[in-house]
Amino acid sequence: MMKADTHHTSLLAIEGMRVEFASRRGHVVAVEKLDIAVEPGEILGVVGESGAGKSTIGNAVIGLLEPPGEMTGGEIFLKGVRIDNLDDAGKRKIRGKRIGMIFQDPLTSLDPLQTIERQLVDTIQQHIQVAEAEARKRAVSLLDQVGIPDPGVRIAQYPHQFSGGMRQRVVIALALCADPELVIADEPTTALDVSVQAQILDLMKSLCRERNVGMILITHDMGVISETADRVAVMYRGRVVETGTTRQIMSKPKHDYTKSLISAVPRPDKRLERFPLVTYIEDAQERPEGLDLATHWLGKVRGDKTETGNLVELENAHMRFITRHSLFPSKRLYLDAVKDVSFAIKPGEVFGLVGESGSGKSTIARMITGIYRPTGGAINFAGTDLTRLTSRAAASPYRRQMQMIFQDPFSSLNPRMRVEDIIEEPIHFHRMAASKDEARQIMHDLLDVVGLGKQAARKFPHEFSGGQRQRISIARALATRPRFLICDEPTSALDVSIQAQVLNLLKDLQQELHLTMLFISHDLPVIRQICDRVGVMRHGQLLEVAATETLFKKPQNDYSRHLLKLMPKFRGFRLPNI
Repeated sequence: MMKADTHHTSLLAIEGMRVEFASRRGHVVAVEKLDIAVEPGEILGVVGESGAGKSTIGNAVIGLLEPPGEMTGGEIFLKGVRIDNLDDAGKRKIRGKRIGMIFQDPLTSLDPLQTIERQLVDTIQQHIQVAEAEARKRAVSLLDQVGIPDPGVRIAQYPHQFSGGMRQRVVIALALCADPELVIADEPTTALDVSVQAQILDLMKSLCRERNVGMILITHDMGVISETADRVAVMYRGRVVETGTTRQIMSKPKHDYTKSLISAVPRPDKRLERFPLVTYIEDAQERPEGLDLATHWLGKVRGDKTETGNLVELENAHMRFITRHSLFPSKRLYLDAVKDVSFAIKPGEVFGLVGESGSGKSTIARMITGIYRPTGGAINFAGTDLTRLTSRAAASPYRRQMQMIFQDPFSSLNPRMRVEDIIEEPIHFHRMAASKDEARQIMHDLLDVVGLGKQAARKFPHEFSGGQRQRISIARALATRPRFLICDEPTSALDVSIQAQVLNLLKDLQQELHLTMLFISHDLPVIRQICDRVGVMRHGQLLEVAATETLFKKPQNDYSRHLLKLMPKFRGFRLPNI
């Protein structure tokens, strides 16, 4: 009797779900004994780390499990009707029309060769019997509802002409175009800056209230969960370990994993010496104890703590891109990505840059490293103006002293090269070792320094998790013994526990080697924990530079205050002494 009642009263009911993936080594259980329900107008947050099974649930519900994945147990009910046993034609009738899906990366879930109009109109006509003119009218209205300015004009454009936040709005419009009863949002704000994230979350909450749509919000961001979800299900290794209201889970969690996970969230209100780790995880990675970098190969060129002056200086740096070429100068169009920016970074300092997407943060990093040549101003490194160096040979000694860690470690590592070759390549290029044997020893040492160990050397990047791949990127960056390290969103795509491990590693290396760092991020709590000073950017301009604690407690610029106001006000459970 209880089962029948649940089936009829809940919008979505999942009972006893089991999902397996067949492999040569046997069957891997991705989800086991899962029981969750979603009510109309409710947002259920499903939280956990990579590999916990969160996305697998969404794919199973919508019928998009990739082979060899298979639902081998349990039942899924939509308004009391079982849907997991439908054939392909039956699942296609539900997918899109009754259940919408918002994917993590809007660029890969939109067709780059089709206009937004074509994609929306085709999707509407697929599920609703309307003429093309009516479908277009509905599409324009949807774009307006999700906050796209000038929807009548923008609808004719292609995905690459939209910013990341705007593309995510288009994906939401696609998910809603057939008026679904349930929406599954899989990490919808992972790659978005704080202001766009706030807009997207507000939009999703208002849509659930106004349309009475149920939503499964899949994320590893506890701040997003605390601000958005009505109820929370916490997953660990394929099982739900705890469920409850958002307030109960955040303030009085019962399971040890939940307590540890919430405590590892970077604090927005207080600076800590180290990031708390998710101690419940058995395979958490830390550097070997007793590794003294003072006597290590890396330590031989440690920065001088008594050094004075500035290591890096930008003086009225300007970067202009041509957006429309023409033989006639008057008809060319330009974009000023960086406008007369000036700041300095002292030796051993961690300088942070924050701002929305498109504010010019990454452009500055590329200007410093020489990927972009500035159109104006000067960039000084160790007293030398890099913009005046005209040959690669003249710039090479300075380039060796600065290295960059990128946002996505998978795309920045060559998938065809083994880890040993990835790390040894810059050693050979810059002639950092006298022989191949010495280069091999340095490579093994670097793998120990980042906590991976020598056994990782013979593997390929795809054999590692996201956090492990970022450690490989750090080892490669350290291979030239740099004085200056640029970190461009190095942890934005990582789970909170892996983020804590990587950030602790960066803090240790910075302090022990007296590294100077430029840390670019849209995650304000992370900036507060790791940076000494912070610069706030908007539309290519540097609006404010201040000591980190000064900026967070007494920001001077209106836009800085706006960003801090948008920061998720996470007030969750804390372990003792945190």
